[in-house]
Amino acid sequence: MEIRPISPSLLIEELADRIASAPRSSWVRVALDGAPAARPGRLADELVEPLRLRGREVLRVSADDFLRPASLRFEYGRTDPDAFYTDWLDAGALTREVLGPLEPGRSGKVLPTFWDTRIDRATRASYVTVPPGGVLLLDGALLLGRGLSFDLTVHLWLSPGALARRTREETRWTLPAYERYEREVWPVDSADVAVRVDDPRHPALVGRS
Repeated sequence: MEIRPISPSLLIEELADRIASAPRSSWVRVALDGAPAARPGRLADELVEPLRLRGREVLRVSADDFLRPASLRFEYGRTDPDAFYTDWLDAGALTREVLGPLEPGRSGKVLPTFWDTRIDRATRASYVTVPPGGVLLLDGALLLGRGLSFDLTVHLWLSPGALARRTREETRWTLPAYERYEREVWPVDSADVAVRVDDPRHPALVGRS
């Protein structure tokens, strides 16, 4: 495994350059994958303006807005790590409403949010149309290995110790799910770009030896 230290600002610039280099004839679907402690949503937010400066329209979507209803998520209890791993994300809705419409030759008409877990009902959001060449920045956890269609995947990796330290007490029950993710998906290897973020002030790109 090769580790290349990189400053946070240069990481943003390199990712933005890579995303913006894609052909402008269709959309670019980017996954920012990582446990909440790795802050994938923050990285996605920080990419928005640099991509717009490079002439790309950007749509921000969070996988947290595409979870299943509580009756399905909590069928085996509220703190079941296996259910969290396999059953919480509504991958079908995410594909149908977001990723599928951004396939080449499709409409580009996307539903940016689907389910509001605070009130456990549909968000009733309005559809938006992403122009060709636009970029989808989707943040979330456990996104890889599900057969979801992305054009670029970025995984924010935390060592087991750092993940445990930075996970809030009320969500530590999810840690076995991330251990399973490492065993079954190997996200550092399966992602197009892997970034070690044990110390978010000093990230490092992780590559295969």
